[in-house]
Amino acid sequence: MFLKKLSLINYKNFSSENFDFDSKINCFVGQNGIGKTNILDAIYHLSFGKSYFNPIATQNIKHGEDFFVIEGNFEKLDREEKIVCSLKKGMKKIIKKNGKAYDKLSDHIGFLPLVIISPSDRDLITEGSDTRRKFIDGVISQSDKDYLQTLLKYNKILSQRNSLLKYFAVNHTFDKTNLSVYNEQLTTYGTVIFNKRVAFLETFIPIFKEQYQVISGGNEEVSLIYDSKILETNLLELLEKNIEKDRAIQYTSVGIHKDDLNFDLGEHPIKKFGSQGQQKSFLIALKLAQFHFIKEQSSTTPILLLDDIFDKLDENRVSHIISLVNDENFGQLFISDTHADRTENVIKNIHQSYKMFKLGS
Repeated sequence: MFLKKLSLINYKNFSSENFDFDSKINCFVGQNGIGKTNILDAIYHLSFGKSYFNPIATQNIKHGEDFFVIEGNFEKLDREEKIVCSLKKGMKKIIKKNGKAYDKLSDHIGFLPLVIISPSDRDLITEGSDTRRKFIDGVISQSDKDYLQTLLKYNKILSQRNSLLKYFAVNHTFDKTNLSVYNEQLTTYGTVIFNKRVAFLETFIPIFKEQYQVISGGNEEVSLIYDSKILETNLLELLEKNIEKDRAIQYTSVGIHKDDLNFDLGEHPIKKFGSQGQQKSFLIALKLAQFHFIKEQSSTTPILLLDDIFDKLDENRVSHIISLVNDENFGQLFISDTHADRTENVIKNIHQSYKMFKLGS
């Protein structure tokens, strides 16, 4: 699978722009602030129906305009696939595949598998558990549509249960029977999600550890540990045990929406005890493991986006990514960098076709 053409209208800093891509390597070079990352984000948008960098959809519309359109022409399994993502202020976002709009945006997830490696990935280490849960859910959802639909159902019931808890507090009332209906539904959906996360990590962790050893070249032991109270008891018992606490704080304090993924170096959190280099290696290993996992599960090689990557990596890490590029199983790659010469010198060592896009020149 690869992206052949990309058209942008009023997307971020682009009024109207068109690109024709190489099927292997495409490099966007230019000074900071020129729009390199925005192009990668547009490609991400076509895969996930949203921006990787800005979750507020209307802020991706060019300043002074009231809509944006992103259009991509892909080749997948010897078929032409046209994806159009558009948004007009005050209206819902629309994604069309070959001229037909999706009823639900979530139905599109997984059709165009993609992995991005970006400096902003550091949020996975520095931010709260929500960021790491989204990472797990995002990887699984690209190859398991049932998982995504179950997750959406769980979140809908969770929102309804939280609203009920607030209603009880405002009206000084309480109906345990009414609440138990939501508990049972959360348990049904939550247990499915929990089991799929456990199964995913059993497959994913060995891939991740292997990637880390190759990238770091070191002997450090790294681990991903699933942190969930459901490992100790079932979800229904957990919900019922915490009813009084939930009444007091007016939201659901336990469940799979509170799970976390601990990033450890040896026996200690990498956030506190890992050097900057170790943290970079950890994150890149995580994303390359995602690449390999999705490729295996979906039987389609994901598109790989490397945002500002050569500024953030030492020679060993760059070499590993280059070795990935040289692999015959590798797909299409998009790179952004500030230094055209540096990028081209690295790319020339890869025996693959490539195309350079110099922005702002």
